[in-house]
Amino acid sequence: MIIAYYFLTWVAFFLGAIPLFFLSFFKAKYKKSLKARFFLYKNSCQKAQVHFHACSLGEVKSIGILSEKFDSRISVITQTGFECAKNFCKKVNFLAFENWLPFWFKPCEVLVIFEAEYWLILVFMAKLRGARVLLINARISNHSYETYLRFAFFYRLIFSYIDEVFAQSAKDKQRLEQLGAKNVKIFKNIKANLEIKPSKHYTKLKERLIVFASTHQKEEELLLKFVTLQENEKLIIAPRHPERFLEVENLLQHHAYEKFSNLKKWEDFKGQILLLDVLGELINFYAISDVVVLGGSFVEGIGGHNPIEVASFNNILITGIFIHNQENLFAEVENVNFCEDLTRLDFMIHHLSKKARISQNKDLSVIENAIKEGLNARKSL
Repeated sequence: MIIAYYFLTWVAFFLGAIPLFFLSFFKAKYKKSLKARFFLYKNSCQKAQVHFHACSLGEVKSIGILSEKFDSRISVITQTGFECAKNFCKKVNFLAFENWLPFWFKPCEVLVIFEAEYWLILVFMAKLRGARVLLINARISNHSYETYLRFAFFYRLIFSYIDEVFAQSAKDKQRLEQLGAKNVKIFKNIKANLEIKPSKHYTKLKERLIVFASTHQKEEELLLKFVTLQENEKLIIAPRHPERFLEVENLLQHHAYEKFSNLKKWEDFKGQILLLDVLGELINFYAISDVVVLGGSFVEGIGGHNPIEVASFNNILITGIFIHNQENLFAEVENVNFCEDLTRLDFMIHHLSKKARISQNKDLSVIENAIKEGLNARKSL
């Protein structure tokens, strides 16, 4: 089956190569990643004992502490993940598409995969070259469970090459074992262990600061419709994806707003609504905000965003009910306010008082020791 699958990766590559090549010039977020992943442009795999693989920004942040303890390299899928990983690791690459992996992937002693990055050729090549393969922070959401079951034969093959799995919950453990995972241990969501620190320290305003955070298409319009700002309040709107900044700016044309990118300094903001059109600043504003309305949860199909960053700063946290991709993380946070009816959002923003806080963190030594076991096993060969 491996040979047949590998043949299909080449078919997929030849069918998609030309469209992907042109897309890499027209979409800013794909400008580097597509060229690197599909055409290996400036993307040579680097030597290291431990290879960590994670998809995007949130996942990459979560492996930072672990990766710093070893001779590590990190592979990612997205541009935001790449930029984040470069902050704490010198050996960072975009993961090559699977047709290139037999030529691109350099031997390592341990491969650590984060969450649901199930790449068959990646785990196959790692095992072929003698690595121990770990899957950490593993989960299968209610939303995607049926899809996994439909392709159970494929996931059983992938799990046959994975030596040890750390699942987020008992339910995830059961589902993973049903798909063929072995040596599954329950270990809470690693993202709850993130140490969140602002990169800049802004002055806290005398006005009450509300943040619409990580919002998606249609959410800004919905939230604005049901919220009335008072004179002593200011609002920051922070779209999740930078390619939507212009779309949200157009939406705000009938409001008195300012753009963060136009401010020389934060204290220059004199209006009532600010469009946060710069990446890497959201945590800095969590640190001085009073209420955070966390997006990705008010429309179906997204599944919510990480509440740990918000709860790290003693804020009132409000979220929608569509959080199926983040249920385990929300379970780690106390005093979360779920808005089931948007007509109550304004009341919630202006009358709730309980601050969100994170339950006690769990140390990562269990996973660290599993990686060390893989390194020690190679030394004894």
